[in-house]
Amino acid sequence: MLLSTLVLAYVGVYLCRKNLSVVVPMLQSEWGLAKEEVGVVASVSTVAYAVGKVVFGPVVDRLGGRVALLLSMGMVALFGATGAFAPGLGFLVGAYSTNRLAGSASWGSMVKLVPDWFPAGKLAFAYGLLSLSYVFGGALALAFAGFIAARTADNWRWVLGVPSVVLAVLLVLTWLVLPQGGAVGRRAEDGGSSSAGLSWSGLRSLLGEPQLHIVCALSFTLTFMREAFNFWTVDYLKSEGGPELSSSVAAMLSTPFDACGALGIVALGWVFGRLCARRRRWLLCAVLGTLSVLLLALPAIARVGLWAVSASVGLVGFLVYGPYSLLAGVLAVEVRGKEAAATVAGLVDGTGYLAGILSGSFFGWLLTRGGYPLGFQFMAAITVVSAFLCLRLYARRP
Repeated sequence: MLLSTLVLAYVGVYLCRKNLSVVVPMLQSEWGLAKEEVGVVASVSTVAYAVGKVVFGPVVDRLGGRVALLLSMGMVALFGATGAFAPGLGFLVGAYSTNRLAGSASWGSMVKLVPDWFPAGKLAFAYGLLSLSYVFGGALALAFAGFIAARTADNWRWVLGVPSVVLAVLLVLTWLVLPQGGAVGRRAEDGGSSSAGLSWSGLRSLLGEPQLHIVCALSFTLTFMREAFNFWTVDYLKSEGGPELSSSVAAMLSTPFDACGALGIVALGWVFGRLCARRRRWLLCAVLGTLSVLLLALPAIARVGLWAVSASVGLVGFLVYGPYSLLAGVLAVEVRGKEAAATVAGLVDGTGYLAGILSGSFFGWLLTRGGYPLGFQFMAAITVVSAFLCLRLYARRP
């Protein structure tokens, strides 16, 4: 029940986040924006998200998971609704960026809570289930936003505003279900905090941890992949499908990215926990190597038809989400234990979202100059680098 509540809470946060990708074509049409201009929303908001991940990690470790999660959800609902009233691009950038800044504390809050609810032997499975929250959240957000778009004649204000109402309801549910005195009889005055957080000396020591450096570097590359597909897939499908393809249908065709990503999380998580360190490195290298080949093949696949594009997007999601889900979950806890879980997860995610900044304006710049083929070539190149980088993971372990 407790873990299910966290999953629902994070799905609610995603309803107010990923709905923007459905709005992108509408904004280009109504406000006459170029791809590069509308990409500014993604870039600036990702800066806010990255900063929040790093700054809020130590705060969550001290404040506690339950309190931090409730505050985060409330602010996301507020600023998600505010964005629906934007009179222009600048206001929307500010509202959506504040929305994402507030949402940056949600994942670390949940990572902080889970170790107090499960024994060590079940933590990997619990984090795997928790990781499904952002995958299903992304798919449901796209489907829900597409549904709203279809019912409101592509009115982007409704698409941005209605999900905030749903999140407000989930906020009340989370407040009622999560225990205030600690889960299943455990300590923690805040309902899940297991420590007073890191000291400054502990934080300095953590920043020198080689394992942290490797995980952060992988996060940088994999987050670019995830954010780029999250933001641009609907636009890519509409570009391939032409003007007769509606925003609602394009949104539905893009959902395999997250839906198949869920399968990738479960599959890789199951295999990963059963391998020694050396085999884990080669497994991740093989997954990312396969992904780079698929990215290079996407322009040719698009000539087959939209069904093939949708299926390929699903396979990309399968290959991206599996490795990505390990970074700010189990691998983050392995770095320094549950006492610093939110701090490490925040550093890992924050570093990754520095790359996410490039998925907006910079990737839009690539698309303006070379179209989606050039964009996919760039993705393939950085994925190859990541594949070799995986070979350094657990380098000092047996």
